[in-house]
Amino acid sequence: MKNTLLHKANTRGHADHGWLNAYHSFSFASWYNPERVQFGALRVLNDDTVAAGMGFGEHGHDNMEIITIPLEGDLAHKDSMGNSETIKTGDVQVMSAGKGIRHSEFNPNANQQTKLFQIWLFPKVRNVAPRYQQITLDKSEQKNNFAQILSPNADDAGVWIHQDAWFHLADFDKGFSKTYEVKKAGNGMYVFVISGTLTVDGQELETRDGFGIIDFETLEIAASTDAKFLLMEIPMNY
Repeated sequence: MKNTLLHKANTRGHADHGWLNAYHSFSFASWYNPERVQFGALRVLNDDTVAAGMGFGEHGHDNMEIITIPLEGDLAHKDSMGNSETIKTGDVQVMSAGKGIRHSEFNPNANQQTKLFQIWLFPKVRNVAPRYQQITLDKSEQKNNFAQILSPNADDAGVWIHQDAWFHLADFDKGFSKTYEVKKAGNGMYVFVISGTLTVDGQELETRDGFGIIDFETLEIAASTDAKFLLMEIPMNY
């Protein structure tokens, strides 16, 4: 029997700072919901819009796997490892904070907002050497397919992290369906709809809804409309 939880888009935390319009699927900053602190190793799922020319000043992290996925526009990144990169729409970036890192992120464009997901996962090992990785995705692989963008394996598709998690991006045509098979027994799944309407094992999900599933082997995912979504297979015990 699968255990599930549904997070409708309009139940997320929200903070509008003017330069930053942020929605939080899990407790973050001043928004706290004791029933929504994490989903297994998934600690943060922020849906951020950053105004032109604005951003996050230098700040520190440790012992967290931080994944950034731009949806629109660009994000400039600088960190204490000496990396100075621009993450563009269609890229995915991961930063293993490990024993400690400092970084800043800002929208380098003067006339365009930047939209992005920032996702934090607890690592399976602590105090590792910090690391940075960034790749450009082939969006054609996402068409009516689960395109892997993250895994625990450095020689596998996508970026890799210090956790037994697998992320996939998908872009389904209306009416298309596909079955997902769990990669590691005992893992859960958190589905996040970027746009459109899906059904996941019969549960209807709309744009920006999140849906967690625990204790599963396969999931049937069908697009009720054209739909883009992110699948996050996450360890529930880590």
